[in-house]
Amino acid sequence: MRIISGKYKGRRISPPKNLPVRPTTDMSKEALFNIINNHFNFNGLKVLDLFAGTGNISYEFASRGSAPIVSVDGDFGCIRFIKQTASEFDFDITPIKSDVFKFLEKHKTSYDFIFADPPYGLDQASFDKIVMMIFENGLLEEDGMMVIEHSKYTPLNHLPNFSFQKSYGGSFFSFFEFESDGNDLEDEEDDSEEE
Repeated sequence: MRIISGKYKGRRISPPKNLPVRPTTDMSKEALFNIINNHFNFNGLKVLDLFAGTGNISYEFASRGSAPIVSVDGDFGCIRFIKQTASEFDFDITPIKSDVFKFLEKHKTSYDFIFADPPYGLDQASFDKIVMMIFENGLLEEDGMMVIEHSKYTPLNHLPNFSFQKSYGGSFFSFFEFESDGNDLEDEEDDSEEE
């Protein structure tokens, strides 16, 4: 995988092959960040990366100047790799080894942007729970955005604060925001690409 933009644009990162991950593809990541770039100034953006895996998304935010970044994953190998990579690039990333649901129950800090990439095999109720916990526990700033990566078999558009969805290949990204008048994302709702 490679960093697409920012200070470390073009740098390749090679995680160990034995990590239990399914990294977001470079194509999907580039499309995702093009959307985010239209709505945020990355510099100083507070980011929470859930089910962080290799840290792929965290590094992309960090390369663009986002900080602080908290990366949460339940696998020790993933957390060790994120810690090692953050140190190598001098990224402001704090890796936390934790079950994501336990983390969301206890965590009190709010963020400008939250990204979650749960295992595609997670059941529908668990995907729904992630969204509900984040909004109920006040983890997203009022003008912030949350994105969940999922498969076509896990619809999320029935949930409160759903804004719009995009699809790239087999990956779907559902965007969530607090409702507000004059929301500049309204035009993008239901603008998913067909597979």
